Amino acid sequence: MFKNLKIAFLLTVYASGLIYCIQKDHKTEAAITIAIQPFTGIPEKDVVYVEQKIKSFYPKVVVLPKINLPKQAYYKTRNRYRADSILVFLNQSKAHDFVFIGLTSKDISATKGINNDFGVLGLGYCPGKACVASTFRLEKNTRQEQLFKVAIHELGHTQGLPHCKQKHCFMRDAEGKNPTNEEKEFCKDCKKHLRGKGWKL
Repeated sequence: MFKNLKIAFLLTVYASGLIYCIQKDHKTEAAITIAIQPFTGIPEKDVVYVEQKIKSFYPKVVVLPKINLPKQAYYKTRNRYRADSILVFLNQSKAHDFVFIGLTSKDISATKGINNDFGVLGLGYCPGKACVASTFRLEKNTRQEQLFKVAIHELGHTQGLPHCKQKHCFMRDAEGKNPTNEEKEFCKDCKKHLRGKGWKL
């Protein structure tokens, strides 16, 4: 209970000082703040790397204190965590204009087609305010760069971006594999969409 209150307090402070407004088509819109929620077990250096890389695209980023993965997300049969349940947990925040990206080193899964428990790199609402990325299935020697690419992909979904057909784009469909080494940037169409959301691309 105390930990939840602490996080709620921190989000209130962040919300009061970091949300800004942008002008678009003569309308004022509140820009989001990206909140990185590291879960217990994720190396601090991975969190810092992802934070700095995201800031190169979107400057309004905060890192929250580490917390445990939600118990209700644990799938004992496969010793992994349900990504959809993690999203529900992250989505419970009442903070307005925040998008949450959970980072974990644990194996995560989601329902995919007829497979009720398919291992995934990440998952995000499209659109929405919650997503999660895992290092569990990433290559050890390029873990941090791949984690960033998974994170930026899932954040793109929260901004309403669907999967992209361009193979070099961060938004390409993984199709059950790990194609992150082939991804270089957002394609021009995805960039255009995100620029409309206040991203610096």
